[in-house]
Amino acid sequence: MPQIFHRAFNTLSLVSIYGSVFLLAGLGLAAALYARSGYVTNAGLAREQPIPFSHQHHVNELGIDCRYCHTSVETAGFAGIPPTKTCMNCHTQIWQGSEMLAAVRESYRTDESIPWQRIHKLGDYCYFNHSIHVAKGIGCVTCHGRVDQMPLIWQEKSLLMEWCLDCHRQPEKYVRPRDQIFNMTYERRDPDEGKRLVEEYQIKSKMSCNACHR
Repeated sequence: MPQIFHRAFNTLSLVSIYGSVFLLAGLGLAAALYARSGYVTNAGLAREQPIPFSHQHHVNELGIDCRYCHTSVETAGFAGIPPTKTCMNCHTQIWQGSEMLAAVRESYRTDESIPWQRIHKLGDYCYFNHSIHVAKGIGCVTCHGRVDQMPLIWQEKSLLMEWCLDCHRQPEKYVRPRDQIFNMTYERRDPDEGKRLVEEYQIKSKMSCNACHR
């Protein structure tokens, strides 16, 4: 019986099969990279705010502690956005006539909240408690980055589940002494400190789904 297809079709078939496999793998890799990129996670995106508040100026240059504005970070599940009164504690004395701060003065006068754009936002299906992380020795920088170097605040980390799990699997890599929680420039010098603090603070690596999804 004569051969229907030319022998070249054997090579063409192999190339097509292997090419399809590599194409699908490449598409899968591209999709995974895209899902982790700032286009999807908003990491690195500085949103325009109604007032150009600079953490770099207030934290780094003026030395204001995080807790002065975010008063509930140690005691509640949320860090809290400061009321306008907190801003006016200083700005009734300094820059009180600045046009840039007109919205602050108007908010204080009318008792209307400033419409800040939220930067760090988890899904509604995800439970996160600030106070327990602070109590267990997780510093602000670990999640929020060096806010003392941000003229406008942006989301430093991806906030993806894999990012959370990395810390939950290896808390010794991230834990720090409680008196250094709000220190933006803290650097670990003792390589065994992490394991010691995990034991001292009784940190349990909760890996079950209902630890975060409630």
